[in-house]
Amino acid sequence: MNIVIVGDGKVGSTLVKQLSKEGHDIVIIDNNLSVIENSMNMYDVMGIDGNGANLLIQKQAAVDKSDLFIAATSSDELNMLSCMMAKKLGAKHRVGRVRNPEYSDQLGFLKEELGMNMVINPEQTTALEISRILRFPTAIKIETFSNGRAELIEIKVPEGSRLVGQPLYKLSSMCDVKVLICVVQRGTQVIIPTGEFVVQAGDRISITASPHQIHTFIKRTGLLKDKVKMVMIVGGSRLGHYLAKMLLEVGMEVKIIEVKEEVCRQLSEDLPKAIIIHGDGTNHELLIEEGIDSTDAFISLTGIDEENIILSMYAKKKQVKKVVTKINKISFSKLLTDDMVDSIVSPKYLTANQIVSYVRGLQNSMGSSVQTLHRLVDNQVEALEFAVKVKDHFIGKQLKDLRLKENLLIATIIRNHKTIIPAGNDTLEVGDRVIIVTTIPYLRDLKDIVLQ
Repeated sequence: MNIVIVGDGKVGSTLVKQLSKEGHDIVIIDNNLSVIENSMNMYDVMGIDGNGANLLIQKQAAVDKSDLFIAATSSDELNMLSCMMAKKLGAKHRVGRVRNPEYSDQLGFLKEELGMNMVINPEQTTALEISRILRFPTAIKIETFSNGRAELIEIKVPEGSRLVGQPLYKLSSMCDVKVLICVVQRGTQVIIPTGEFVVQAGDRISITASPHQIHTFIKRTGLLKDKVKMVMIVGGSRLGHYLAKMLLEVGMEVKIIEVKEEVCRQLSEDLPKAIIIHGDGTNHELLIEEGIDSTDAFISLTGIDEENIILSMYAKKKQVKKVVTKINKISFSKLLTDDMVDSIVSPKYLTANQIVSYVRGLQNSMGSSVQTLHRLVDNQVEALEFAVKVKDHFIGKQLKDLRLKENLLIATIIRNHKTIIPAGNDTLEVGDRVIIVTTIPYLRDLKDIVLQ
């Protein structure tokens, strides 16, 4: 596909990296020449120095011949204007980054009137991810599919768990639930397991099923943690604003510590039910004074990765039940152990995954297209949701009779709003949503899972 990306910042550069690996022809527009040159040196892309909302610059980038136009600068207004011009020029699809909470209630209007097929909001997406984790604190990470009908959650198996020493084929009958363990991370090894695989303490396992079945499984295996009631957030950014609003709506108590006085005033006006503290969240005396010892969850959302990591390590030392850390430089996550942080979120990667999923769906709109994409275990595994739209040669055949590629698992089938954990006698049918978990990169169509 021909793709034009305006803005080569955190989100834009992550998109360039991921989309160039998938073989797309990419043109970058940015007004920082050194940033463009860096991307051009690292990846097989073209670059144009200039304003992405300038008509002549868009024509120079051949926006009129583009399959996809992505506006991902730090300015919402520039992104909206860029998309509107791209639509006029004839870009087939337009994606715009809109971050300001003031625009969050107007997304339908923005999409319709300003020519955006998709609106992305990294902070809102990340806040949703964190809120899901806090509602289910046992999980390290939670991914959702098919509008929440299926979930994939990652947990760590502790010493003494009922799961230790059990082969996977026994787990569903042992707990009287239908779940599937589809990925195991053991040290640096990543495994797509078979039924004979035996769980060990310390394994990080990814479980897929309906939310109800997963909750029942966690409860019956003794892994369920107490609910989160009190949350302390350090950093009153847009992400902190979105997150606090979500948590207050589900009845949690929220305290935000923010160093900028004007931001505190705005938060106090927008979130009257939250407690807003003006102070330096990296001051351990302030954290103690504000009750870090009695909080259920600690969320570090400052703009500096190193600060977030140190704060999270301090919260773990204080035995806070759930600690979530925002990190932009994903390489830091490989240096962190489980005793340092619980869960890590990265806004730019969550956003990039949304767009990559959209791109793969565009590539095969007539076949079984990608609806949702999540990357797991430091991007070593992909979990993809496909919509079955056409009757390929393998549709209707029992799964036990299909020759599937190695390192690939059919994790879940969603049919008529029901979630099915598939067995050998099950089939795939037109109209299904199918979740595939695999270490094979760049799958674009459901037929790619079957050996020819």
